Amino acid sequence: MTNSMTVNLPDDVLNEINRVAESEGLTPNDIVCQSLRDFLFVRKFRSIRKQMVPKAQEQGIQTDEDVFDRVS
Repeated sequence: MTNSMTVNLPDDVLNEINRVAESEGLTPNDIVCQSLRDFLFVRKFRSIRKQMVPKAQEQGIQTDEDVFDRVS
């Protein structure tokens, strides 16, 4: 199911969306949808990370390398 939404964009942003869409062979809608998916993913990731960092630190996990060592 798809729905419509009206969004007001500054001219420079709209021009860049159109430029990228044309160069990538996509529609402006594709660019906006993927951008929103990416934004929402990053937002969710940051929220989960914020919850997990204290738990990881309790186990002595301080860096990305510590995580890599644990899962490798």
